[in-house]
Amino acid sequence: MHARHTRTSLPLLRTGLIALTIAGLAACTTTPPRGASGQAGAPNANPTRPQQQFIRPAAGATVARFNGQGNKGIDIAGSAGDPVRASADGRVVYAGSDMRGYGNMIIVKHNETFLTAYAHNRKLLVKETDVVQQGQQIAEMGSSGTDKVKLHFEIRKQGTAVDPEPYLSGRLR
Repeated sequence: MHARHTRTSLPLLRTGLIALTIAGLAACTTTPPRGASGQAGAPNANPTRPQQQFIRPAAGATVARFNGQGNKGIDIAGSAGDPVRASADGRVVYAGSDMRGYGNMIIVKHNETFLTAYAHNRKLLVKETDVVQQGQQIAEMGSSGTDKVKLHFEIRKQGTAVDPEPYLSGRLR
């Protein structure tokens, strides 16, 4: 009896975790876009805390920039099948297509502070709980959930969507 209860509870647990992930991303706040000075606060107020460095997840040009409202990340152009690479070392906490508007998406947790999201992929090459290394191919670029081939890339810092560009350029960590 107990084993049967456990087997039927696992799909419910997974569904609950997906719902929490979706709700968490939907409810996340955003930081305002940078002003003319380009400053948004101290990049690392605590010098004893390890800094996170990110790399660009795809080679194409940025075709849509972070604005904090409609676009909580950047969109990177490319061709179907182009490699999508992990921006930093981490663990895959979500890989699927349950989130409306994101198509096939991967979320990687890097530490207690940072998550990255990679959306609109044609093919996912990793699964939940996989450990990924910075630069490792995790997906193929596609157009799932959108009208053209692109990668939608987000960085979340403590649950808040932040402009990825300063992190990708090394100005912020």
